[in-house]
Amino acid sequence: MTELEQEPAAAVQIFGDRVALARKFTTALAEHGEERGLIGPLELPRLWTRHILNSAVIAPLFAPGRVGDVGSGAGLPGLVLAIARPDIEWVLIEPMERRVAWLTEQAGELGLDNVEIVRARAEDWRFGPVLDAVTARAVSALRTLVPITAPLVRDGGELILLKGASAGNEIEAAEKQLRKFRVTNARVEMVGEGLLAEPSRVVRATVR
Repeated sequence: MTELEQEPAAAVQIFGDRVALARKFTTALAEHGEERGLIGPLELPRLWTRHILNSAVIAPLFAPGRVGDVGSGAGLPGLVLAIARPDIEWVLIEPMERRVAWLTEQAGELGLDNVEIVRARAEDWRFGPVLDAVTARAVSALRTLVPITAPLVRDGGELILLKGASAGNEIEAAEKQLRKFRVTNARVEMVGEGLLAEPSRVVRATVR
C-alpha cells in the first residue's frame, strides 16, 4: 500500500488552531477514499499538497456569509474550507448518494456545524440566487461551469473557482457565457506563493 504523504509544515500555517481537524479529515480520506471511490489509488503520496492544502490555501479569499461548493465530491474543497473557515456557512452541493453519505459522515465526525449538504446537481438548484459566493474544484471547464454556478450567486457575489494551468485560456473560451450570465472582472489569481511548492490557481469573478 502506498504511504500517506507526510504533513507539510505549511499545514499549521494554513489551518492554525484547526490543524487537528484537518489531520483527522486527511487520515479518514487516506483510509477510506479509494475504496469509496473518492480519490484515485495514486493520490496518497500527494494527498496533503495536491488536495488538502491546494483547497485550504484559498480560504482567506472568502468573505463571511454563505458559500456553495458545487460538486463537492470527497469534500474538496468544501469540507476542507469548512475546517479552515468556521465563520462561514458552507453549502455542499453533490448529486451522488455515496458521496453525500461520506460528506454527511465527515461533517458529523469533525463536528462541523457550519456545513449544510444538499443532494442535487447544481443545475437543479431551486433556491434562487441566494449564495454570497460559489466555489468548485475539478468539476468542468469554465464555459460549462459558469451557467451552473452564476445563477446560485446573489447580485454582487463572487465565483472563486479552483483551476489548473489553462485557467487563462478557459476565461477566453467562456467569453460568451460570462456575458450571458453577467459575470464581470473574471481574472486568474495565484494563491499560496511562498507557502506551497505549487500555489493554487483560482478564477475569480463578480456576478452582477
